[in-house]
Amino acid sequence: MSDSPEIHRLATLILLALGVVTMLALGFITAPYGRHTSERWGPTIPARLGWIIMESPAVLVFAWIYMQGQHRFELAPLALLGMWQFHYVQRTYVFPFRTRSDRRMPVLVCLLALLFQLLNAYVNARWISHWGDYGAWTGDWRLWLGAGLFFVGWGINFKADTMLIALRKPGEDGYKIPRGWLYEYVSCPNYLGEILEWLGWALATWSLPGLAFAFYTIANIGPRALDNHRWYRRTFADYPEQRRALIPFVL
Repeated sequence: MSDSPEIHRLATLILLALGVVTMLALGFITAPYGRHTSERWGPTIPARLGWIIMESPAVLVFAWIYMQGQHRFELAPLALLGMWQFHYVQRTYVFPFRTRSDRRMPVLVCLLALLFQLLNAYVNARWISHWGDYGAWTGDWRLWLGAGLFFVGWGINFKADTMLIALRKPGEDGYKIPRGWLYEYVSCPNYLGEILEWLGWALATWSLPGLAFAFYTIANIGPRALDNHRWYRRTFADYPEQRRALIPFVL
């Protein structure tokens, strides 16, 4: 693969800038997918198909770029690759088929997410397998603490999604108030878990690319959690007053 440190750094800065733009934009609009889907955003496709299309670069393109790197067979980069794929294989090819909704998503949303994942796959895969230096990283506390935070976040995300999915019986398509566990404290523990995952990734990679992705995650699903929280309050008169949107007792 032919590129340079300067090209990679520019791509990383673009990823950071996208985080800023996304956070500002989502302060004024609600991303039109899931419970917030709107026909005003143009043609739609089945949400499962759209999800697989837009997330696939995080599995396939990431793996291809990773294998072009000069450090691809070193232990620490392989561990980081395993963490990334552990999340995204499940998220891309398992999660869509666990859901019980037949909703649709705008093609525009799918395409924008696809472009983001192409950039994100390049920035992070190229860093961990080529431009980053992880020669002695397996003995560094940042790798292990970051990996621990990553897997704690993954567990929270997975359990929260499982509880949401279980609210719907076969054939149902409506929404209910989730109860129990972290749902007693926040409306979106699934988003809290995902943010913890990528903060763990940023720590484990100790890199600007890792930090750029963690920042983008916060910029993207942080406002989404607030939108969902407001939606719950508008939709259910008996929604728990003490529940916060994303961070227990705080936000």
